[in-house]
Amino acid sequence: MTPDARYIPFADLTRLSRAAPFWISLLLPPLAWYGAFKGGWAVLLLPVVTWFLFSALDVASGRDTSNADPETPAKALFWYRAVTLIWAPLQAGMLFGLLWYVPQADHLSTAERIGLFFGVGVITGTIGINYSHELMHQKNRVERGFADLLLAMVLYSHFRSEHLLVHHRYVGTPRDPVTARYNEGFHRFYPRVLRQSLVSAFKAERDKLARKQLPWHDLRNPFFRYWALQAGCLALAGILGGWSGFGLFLVQAGTAIWQLELVNYIEHYGLTRRHLGAGKYEHVQPHHSWNADHRASNWLLINLQRHSDHHFKPDRRFPVLQTYDSAKAPLLPYGYPVMTMAAMVPPLWRRIMNPRVKAWRRTYYPDIKDWNAYNKATNPPPR
Repeated sequence: MTPDARYIPFADLTRLSRAAPFWISLLLPPLAWYGAFKGGWAVLLLPVVTWFLFSALDVASGRDTSNADPETPAKALFWYRAVTLIWAPLQAGMLFGLLWYVPQADHLSTAERIGLFFGVGVITGTIGINYSHELMHQKNRVERGFADLLLAMVLYSHFRSEHLLVHHRYVGTPRDPVTARYNEGFHRFYPRVLRQSLVSAFKAERDKLARKQLPWHDLRNPFFRYWALQAGCLALAGILGGWSGFGLFLVQAGTAIWQLELVNYIEHYGLTRRHLGAGKYEHVQPHHSWNADHRASNWLLINLQRHSDHHFKPDRRFPVLQTYDSAKAPLLPYGYPVMTMAAMVPPLWRRIMNPRVKAWRRTYYPDIKDWNAYNKATNPPPR
């Protein structure tokens, strides 16, 4: 924890004014509709706002090193939980409403329609998948149900299984597809993670059923629910917008998946857990994730950038995630909006991040001289 961090008692968290900045995402769906009605340059408002405006707001608002009481009871977090629950029906209304409206909007060209749904995909990925991430970590069935709905809308339902059963357990080891390897550019990481994450998620659910002496095709396998929800979303897109709506739905889904995996790429790039021998690895610590305490982008992303604490204490809800100083967790130089754009340019990314990975290795693992097996993920897989 940052030594001079401001401490926020849980009584303060009960106030709507304290939670209000995290509701800023609710301003984005009206921008989508404005772009649809206006056309032209307005169809690109969503990526401009989420990438560039929030990058500027991070500079203007600075960093937030305050930490809420981690023992805050759930009942004190009503206004924070509410926004994650509101978003799922709001996103569904926006997405399927636009799929009905846009194909019959004569003032929109094909390019404008594609541009608009590219922007919609930016927020269904940046906000929608991020909110589903918060919800899937909860035990409440309603919250988990909304998580499944949000993921189905971007055709990436298996992310729930992969994230909970694979990523959190094996992060920083060769068995985690999502841990980006040192010097692995995003354009190599992306096709690898698309393939490996789906396979690892299915195997994790299959093995979970096998431990109960059940076959993979038992109806308790959540993949059947995933496939049904995704098929329902695809069918509804076609019913509302015909073939045009079906294609535009795929544009937003593909964009959302790309946005998610860009974030996955930057969250653990080059960070690995020490191999202790015989397939054993050290426990996950805050220094195994990149951390960021940029204020405005954490409002937009409901503290996702406090990723070090999320992996250290996965059961914490987003308002009470802690931030750390550089002595306990490696810090990103910029918030996620800037870092995801940099990741799309591998030479720029390596220039920014490779020196930081090397410094991280000198700080936490000065005794490891040969990093070749870690770089290539050829250490023995964890047991």
